[in-house]
Amino acid sequence: MGSESKIHTFEEVAKHNKDKDCWLIISGKVYDVTPFMADHPGGGEVLLSATGKDGTNDFEDIGHSEDAREMMEKYYIGEIDAETVPQKRTYIPPHQMSNDPASEFFIKILQFLVPLLLLGLAISLRNYTKKE
Repeated sequence: MGSESKIHTFEEVAKHNKDKDCWLIISGKVYDVTPFMADHPGGGEVLLSATGKDGTNDFEDIGHSEDAREMMEKYYIGEIDAETVPQKRTYIPPHQMSNDPASEFFIKILQFLVPLLLLGLAISLRNYTKKE
């Protein structure tokens, strides 16, 4: 690595997303892995799938060896401007019903009463339409 690192924007790095031009962002650093595409043990598609985003999690989830980490140094081309990287979308769970005991009691009453009302309606209808 050189003494002065070039700072790349996310938009600039995201444009390099093809077989013949592939850049990755891993741990705040930018790597031009184009020469490594054919030699990557997982195939070039794996590298392409990590373009256009911060590929740190993808890289770390695989559990790369120390040799792989050392090999990355020859593909290093600079740092990423962290302010240009889109923030991760945080998961917002859907609104759930409250655990209010009163509403639970009401639901249990309805589960009991609705079938009884239907049964009573069916019996009444049968008696009403029954011919003597």
